[in-house]
Amino acid sequence: MNPSSETPASPPAPSAAAAPDPASAPAGILASEDVVPIDPPPSPVGRACENCGTPLLGEHCYACGQPTRGMVRHFTTIVGDVVDTVFNFDSRTVRTVGPLLFRPGRLTHEYFDGHRVRFVSPVRLFFFFCVAAFLALQFSVDTGDNFVNFNGAGDISTAQTVQEAETRRDAAIALLETTRKAIPTPPDGNDGMDEGIAEIRKEADTRLAYLRARDAAIAAGTAPPEDPNADEEPIKFRFNERDWDPDDNPLVIGWLPGFANDGVNRLLLRARGNIDHIQDDPGRLLEAFLQTLPQTLFVLLPVFALLLKLMYVFKRRLYMEHLIVALHSHAFLCAALLLMVLLTDIGAQFAPGGLVESVCELAVFALMLWMPLYLLLMQKRVYRQGWIMTLLKYFVIGNLYLILISFGVVVNLAFSLVAM
Repeated sequence: MNPSSETPASPPAPSAAAAPDPASAPAGILASEDVVPIDPPPSPVGRACENCGTPLLGEHCYACGQPTRGMVRHFTTIVGDVVDTVFNFDSRTVRTVGPLLFRPGRLTHEYFDGHRVRFVSPVRLFFFFCVAAFLALQFSVDTGDNFVNFNGAGDISTAQTVQEAETRRDAAIALLETTRKAIPTPPDGNDGMDEGIAEIRKEADTRLAYLRARDAAIAAGTAPPEDPNADEEPIKFRFNERDWDPDDNPLVIGWLPGFANDGVNRLLLRARGNIDHIQDDPGRLLEAFLQTLPQTLFVLLPVFALLLKLMYVFKRRLYMEHLIVALHSHAFLCAALLLMVLLTDIGAQFAPGGLVESVCELAVFALMLWMPLYLLLMQKRVYRQGWIMTLLKYFVIGNLYLILISFGVVVNLAFSLVAM
């Protein structure tokens, strides 16, 4: 037996002829020597958060929340950001004002449904219209010339000339006549208007008689008559059947500590001094009152939300939901007040009884009717109860809130008297 025959044959040496044919390879498969290596595309270089180093996907870091834009940049861009933050004048403003004024409950439903980025936030909306309304009210109410004057009407008893007394008389009567035309009243209401006009004429005649007698005495070189309003009795506080005095008869509240009673008496002393100034310039009190009135509204707003929570306790809504309702409803009231002030001012710039003034008066009257109706429809659409329960709760909440507002106005007036 030949041993070589048992030796396994060596594999044939590779040759060009034995190389695999690319054409015979399955589709999509290339020979290794025909594959050209390709470098992977470079990774895009993105921005990283300067605080934590996390790659940024937008203008805020999703890991730590830091914005990409700081204060170290051009001042003009910062001013633009401030204006946008405070007033937010963009497309959301246009989408918000319409539903706020004419679609009761729409903004609240959108907010509850999660569509919040489309509209101005409730807090910003209320803040803007509240500040704008009371600023417009302050500019519309004229407190100059030592008398409170709205659209030209003033205190006749303090007039110092015949022409001034006649001007104030005519302005006061014109204001009542305009109110009579703008607001339809029953016969009893018209009787009240007539009595008010008669009182104005009587006061004006008394003041005009004194002024003419004074001018005649001065022209004749004789002593003028005494002004009946010159020596008015000063307003005094009384406690314990005696006039209040910080030293001889101070106000003492038993459940307050001594330092608190001292503070109360200091406030009373300041109020008495301010009363003396108010008798000379009544407009100061009105100015202080209008300046602090928005603060009263801010304090009462969460109380209104609490009333809603109590009235709809079985609805199992969170208090913050009722607060959103309160913010939207108060924002509407402030926006309506702003429109009424602007329309009144526009109408006052034109001739009395003209077309423009009549249109403005009609628009103001329509807003006065729309305000309570809007609040009723909003309450019905947000809480979705029957009309009987909605009307009952509407009147209960309205009366309670009216009492709170009256109390808040009195407290605000007292605070204004001390703080002015």
